Amino acid sequence: MTFDRVAIVEASLDAFLAQAAASATHLQPDAPVRSGSGLSARKAVELFEDQLTSRQLDVAARELKKTNRSFYTISSAGHENNVVVGAQLRINDPAFLHYRSGALMMARARQLPGSTPAFDALLGIVASSDDPIAEGRHKVWGSYPLWVPPQTSTIASHLPKAMGLAFSLARARRLGVATDLPDDAIVLCSFGDATVNHATALAAINTARYAVRLGLPMPILFVCEDNETGISVPTPEGWIASSFGHLEHLRYDLAEGEIDEVWDTVAEAVRFVRGARRPAFLHLRTVRLWGHAGSDAEQSYRSAEEIAENEAQDPLLRNARRLIETGAATPDQLQSMLADTRERVMAAAEEATRRPRLETTEEVIAPMAPYHPDRIVARAATPLLEPAARLELHSGTLPEDALIPTARTLAGCLNAALADELGRRPEVILFGEDVGRKGGVYNVTNGLQRRFGTGRVFDTLLDETSILGIAQGAAHIGLLPIAEIQYLAYLHNALDQLRGEAATLQFFSSGQFRNPMVVRVPGLAYQKGFGGHFHNDNSVGALRDIPGLVVAVPARGDDAARMLRGAVAMAAEDGRVVVFLEPIALYHEKDLETDGDGGWLTDYPAPPAALLPGEVGIYGPLDTGTADLLIISYGNGLRLSLQAARRLREEHEIAVRVLDIRWLNPLPHQAIREQAAAIGAVLMVDECRRTGGGVADAILADLAEAGIGRRLWSVRAVDSFVPLGSATSAVLIGTDQIVAGALTTVSGRLHA
Repeated sequence: MTFDRVAIVEASLDAFLAQAAASATHLQPDAPVRSGSGLSARKAVELFEDQLTSRQLDVAARELKKTNRSFYTISSAGHENNVVVGAQLRINDPAFLHYRSGALMMARARQLPGSTPAFDALLGIVASSDDPIAEGRHKVWGSYPLWVPPQTSTIASHLPKAMGLAFSLARARRLGVATDLPDDAIVLCSFGDATVNHATALAAINTARYAVRLGLPMPILFVCEDNETGISVPTPEGWIASSFGHLEHLRYDLAEGEIDEVWDTVAEAVRFVRGARRPAFLHLRTVRLWGHAGSDAEQSYRSAEEIAENEAQDPLLRNARRLIETGAATPDQLQSMLADTRERVMAAAEEATRRPRLETTEEVIAPMAPYHPDRIVARAATPLLEPAARLELHSGTLPEDALIPTARTLAGCLNAALADELGRRPEVILFGEDVGRKGGVYNVTNGLQRRFGTGRVFDTLLDETSILGIAQGAAHIGLLPIAEIQYLAYLHNALDQLRGEAATLQFFSSGQFRNPMVVRVPGLAYQKGFGGHFHNDNSVGALRDIPGLVVAVPARGDDAARMLRGAVAMAAEDGRVVVFLEPIALYHEKDLETDGDGGWLTDYPAPPAALLPGEVGIYGPLDTGTADLLIISYGNGLRLSLQAARRLREEHEIAVRVLDIRWLNPLPHQAIREQAAAIGAVLMVDECRRTGGGVADAILADLAEAGIGRRLWSVRAVDSFVPLGSATSAVLIGTDQIVAGALTTVSGRLHA
């Protein structure tokens, strides 16, 4: 029935054009379609041609599906009036598009001579590697020359980064960071009426309004393409207007009626956003023809009468009638255009099916995680501040006779490293909840706003989704964001901003778009019973599951500074997204063994010293013959393992080498194999939860599969949320467990 409905809609347009009588009026090309309207006859005909092209792309996708040559059948049919938005915005107005934005894309591409948007879309539909944006990895609306970053989202996850880009436009200019966008550029973000109910969408719209309340520019046009349906779930009548029509700090415009009326409404909305630098919500009435996708049998939830009523609202029928009635075009002219469009698109579709597809693993993953260590090292080393400039930068924090502070805690080294990165990289911005005036909940960002100003170090509202959206948007235009999520447990509120958006951008744009960023996340446990679960989250599995995401966990101050430089350089050079997980319990720790020993203080390593993934820390006897056991750990586990190593040496005469992996993704498997092969007995100390929470599974499995290590064992935290108070010791690992695990491993009684 689905394909029958496609044929019925097509036949209806044919029949109308065949029977329509030409108007007695014949408009000149530059004459308005209606007195007082800004839409000319010439432009109206162009819009209709772009709408026809979009419609025929949808028909072609479903026709090819019949022979299993198409892999994407979500159509734009019924949404074609979004063509007006595409025609009125410039191609240097960044656009984050809804998946039903076919006509909009055709009109946008019309502004770029030589572009082939229909053929490009068809290459995506058939998953050809010749697709110029995603190279067959997915069908997306995207184009680098048209400034359309590809969106994989159907449920609002693109709204926060669109908002973030609008938020960042003026900031980038004030900071002198060059972009390829004009001063009056605005951001377009389109989505559906069901999408706008998602918490992610509401977060982005709320933050846009919040920015206006603070007096900040927010030039974004939100376009809600309202077809009154979310797959099979109807949107209540009047819901969009009642929800967004009267919000403070958000202009609302309803675009409906004839094509010229829609044109004029859109023009007013665009003019407002561009001039006032404030957000607008454009409510665009549409209709969804056919099912949600080719596999969706809408007759299972819509009656035949409802389907027929929808088809009677086909915007192509209405627009053809309007063009003929006003004299902007004749029936013969439109018939000829329709026939030509059908022939052209179907010929292009057949050609697209003959184009190559991705075949190898290497081809598929090539753009996902670019990594050029030599270039990253060079990037980490430049630029460097002159000694006098560094003294001024660290004024009040450096000894008078030194260029670098010494004997610092983890927090102190991070603060100095952040200051150095801000000082030598003008594109770096630092933000999050409480990072500015307060200096961070744990004092890590103390003094940075005072030294670098509110343009570069600033506080955000309490919304993790918006924080990561701002990071992505800023990164799109050349800024290098260092965003803070206040606690690891809070990151899960916004995880899809990393999983579904930030980490996928290079993959689905074949490396043409990128959003380099470092996301600082205080986390892990061991805060001596304080804070409970939400301040002691000891699970990183959700992060390690994201392809291409780098996860760093420093344990010592000197490592933290060097790893942060490596993370920033990776982001700047290769566009990588790095989560920098900072162990809260180690922020202000000074001692290793006994009170006052200062064993956890380190000298601050001045730039350009940096660490990259694969570079590990090794403690203990380096001569292979003198080590009985290799303990592998990270974060808090490193400090506990070093304490256990002393006890094993003094109480049991067991020589232990401790390896700090530092990087949880990618894991330093090569370095681990080398150390494990040399020693044989291996104990993995993983402070995260036993089942899927940490990295023990992956490390031990790799060693086992490689046949490395005579004896492999692990100690891990209990599968539990972290409680409050002294009960924490019942679920977290301690030195006693590490010592017991070490004795088991060395003795070989692994199954006792």
